[in-house]
Amino acid sequence: MELSEEFWNNKYLTNKTGWDLGAISNPLKEYSNQLADKNLKILIPGGGNSYEAEYLWNKGFKDVFVVDIASAPLQRIQNRVPNFPKENLIHANFFELQGTFDLIIEQTFFCAIDPKLRQTYAQKAHQLLRDKGKLVGLLFDAVLNKDHPPFGGSKEEYEKYFTPYFTGSMQPCYNSSEGRKGMELFVNMIKK
Repeated sequence: MELSEEFWNNKYLTNKTGWDLGAISNPLKEYSNQLADKNLKILIPGGGNSYEAEYLWNKGFKDVFVVDIASAPLQRIQNRVPNFPKENLIHANFFELQGTFDLIIEQTFFCAIDPKLRQTYAQKAHQLLRDKGKLVGLLFDAVLNKDHPPFGGSKEEYEKYFTPYFTGSMQPCYNSSEGRKGMELFVNMIKK
């Protein structure tokens, strides 16, 4: 399955973005609210319209980066948040990204990539994080689609990918946004 830049740009340009909540999700908002260190270097992979980046930026986190294979959502972030640094909006393939980060925030990227890339995602997240860096966010805990995104899965499946690289928790999400209740796991994992 080819989930290319053209595929994703078309989704944004035709407004076929059913996954987009139009705001930061409740769990990530609550998590972000308890972050004290404004100097964290944060990456949001496959960030799309990235309300998470906007929220963090407005709370004083100035080292927030969004990477997306599609240019359309990156332009939307720039339009919505004109003072967000253009150099922090990275038009690239996550799997080719270089650098190191303190925190990776996961919000609907993992479920959007071809399931064959899930092990590679776990490896890449591990590679991009500094020692004791964290991978925090949401994964779907539900059977969704087999032939197009979003691709679901289960805690048991995900543990196979992440356990070699991370310690931490993967629990049913108690504060999911409307329409996602009972379908998400909140993950809070630390690089081994």
